[in-house]
Amino acid sequence: MTSTTAKKTAKAVTPRRRSPQWAVADLAETVAAEIHPDRYSSKAVERALDALEAFDSTSEAMSLKELSLATGQPESSLYRTLTTLQKRDYLLQNRNGTYQLTTKVLYGRMYEKAERVKMVAKPYLEELGRRFDETVSLAYLFTDYIQVLDTVETFHPIRVTNRAGRIIPPHCSSMGKIILSYQTNEVADRMLETYGLVRRTEYSISDRQALREEMERSRKAGYAVDRQESMLGGTCYGAPIFSASGAAVAALSVSTPIQRLTPEREVEIRQAVVAVAAQISEALGKNRLSRQWGGGGSALHTSRVAIFSVNFLF
Repeated sequence: MTSTTAKKTAKAVTPRRRSPQWAVADLAETVAAEIHPDRYSSKAVERALDALEAFDSTSEAMSLKELSLATGQPESSLYRTLTTLQKRDYLLQNRNGTYQLTTKVLYGRMYEKAERVKMVAKPYLEELGRRFDETVSLAYLFTDYIQVLDTVETFHPIRVTNRAGRIIPPHCSSMGKIILSYQTNEVADRMLETYGLVRRTEYSISDRQALREEMERSRKAGYAVDRQESMLGGTCYGAPIFSASGAAVAALSVSTPIQRLTPEREVEIRQAVVAVAAQISEALGKNRLSRQWGGGGSALHTSRVAIFSVNFLF
């Protein structure tokens, strides 16, 4: 018998290994869960998640009645859910009876929203970068500081650059000022206390009253301008993008040197920034509705706003 024949004979008589019953059962349950997802979902957990997701970043606290209206749950059963969430340190009950998210939940949701804004805004960043061939950056408001989320760099040898993770000043940048102008006095004061009115250049605003007047002008105009305030030679335009809840919590910037700037180009970029900001607002609203009604039907009351800014280096 040749070696080849021996191998074939050995292979033929080798018994087939059967999968253990527990593996077959697990596979069957996995397939069934994919076909019938509601069959294996927990209604109690869904109600608890609906309660957490009902909180809006613009609503620091909500009453039992407000939460009941937002989630569609009866107050009696919702109260038990809220009590459990409070016991496990996911909710905090204030003295007036209202509820608010604890820090561990609030920061997690904030970063989730920031990533969602980044995902939705990415194609708009790339489009503006291609259109004007300049560096485009996206920033987001995290409680009391504004941080760059994403950048699309130009390949011009002379350019203004940015980097993800950078903290931008709220008082002397167009992105910071336009976000600041849409915040409540309490939030704006907290942001300024955190960062301070530091003079970055001789053109930086360091007086609170002057900054308030600048914020009012920006809010009325619908965009903010930074004229050499954060860096010498730089001019920036910023326009807000509003979420379904109307909060302004992010920013986008486009940077260009004076060699490539004309008055006509300045107007063109400013108009484009405002127009694209409105488009992103609409895109974020559609994204919210698709998540609210497309999957599990939970009410996701999220606040996501982006702001476009155009920086000009003189």
